[in-house]
Amino acid sequence: MLYFQLVIMAGTVMLAYYFEYTDTFSVRVQGFFCYDSSYTKPYLGPEESSAIPPAVLYAVVTGVPALVITATESVLFLLQYVSEDLDNREKIIVMGDCCYLNPLVRRTFRFLGVYAFGLFATDIFVNAGQVVTGNLAPHFLTVCRPNYTALGCQPNAIFINQQEACTGNEDDVIRARKSFPSKEAALSLYAALYIAMYITCTVKNKGTRLAKPALSLGLLCLAFLTGINRVVEYRNHWSDVIAGFIIGGAIATFMVMGVVQRFKGKPLLSEIPAEESLDSSPIIGHPREENPLEKYITTQTPITFAEVT
Repeated sequence: MLYFQLVIMAGTVMLAYYFEYTDTFSVRVQGFFCYDSSYTKPYLGPEESSAIPPAVLYAVVTGVPALVITATESVLFLLQYVSEDLDNREKIIVMGDCCYLNPLVRRTFRFLGVYAFGLFATDIFVNAGQVVTGNLAPHFLTVCRPNYTALGCQPNAIFINQQEACTGNEDDVIRARKSFPSKEAALSLYAALYIAMYITCTVKNKGTRLAKPALSLGLLCLAFLTGINRVVEYRNHWSDVIAGFIIGGAIATFMVMGVVQRFKGKPLLSEIPAEESLDSSPIIGHPREENPLEKYITTQTPITFAEVT
């Protein structure tokens, strides 16, 4: 079962790679009207010059969740380890026939693995929408630089649906055709919502009644500011950002509610297969129960040879 999950994860990563860094899936060429004011906004430079460049965004959506989940799980495990409830404490997790994992390692890898899968799934959904729709960015005509005279746009504004209509930089034109939905909005809200729900469902300390909502709302605020920044810099329309928020929020909600089930851990006994319980190898924290028949035989008074004769 573990190998099957690894295969699915590898396939998801490869599909995201082909969408992001190859031309395997060509972008749909969407037409435009001459002098359309919706696409004549100024071009403020490549994505690296943005107030939230892609490198910073990707580092945040990958590093912050990993740090938060690892730190929280470590603290919760230490609190459980030093607690007085020794009988209900998990000692070891049995995975299959060969692997024995600490509950801390298992839960951390589980939650981070699900998060990573959802992150790549969000990227695939967004890239698929951008390739299929080919929606134009607000600065499309600025980077396209069409020759209106050669296209016959004067004196009437006609509809242009030619791939060779643009004379600007080809890479900038291709990126300007991938506006809907907004990838930055989707990834940022997915990460913020996943971590917010993780903190809310996992931390149960009464002293965090205000700390949890404050931290969760702060993360969501950063995600919304990321979307607003995309509109302010004329890189996406409002509809692109809203669609990105919907995709990221829907995938995060599905992962939390349907896959990890609100980050609830499973009891230890449910992790042990039936055949493992009959094995003679010792399992930490679960001593072998004494056979009633053996107990009866060992407690009987021994019979001597003189009593038999």
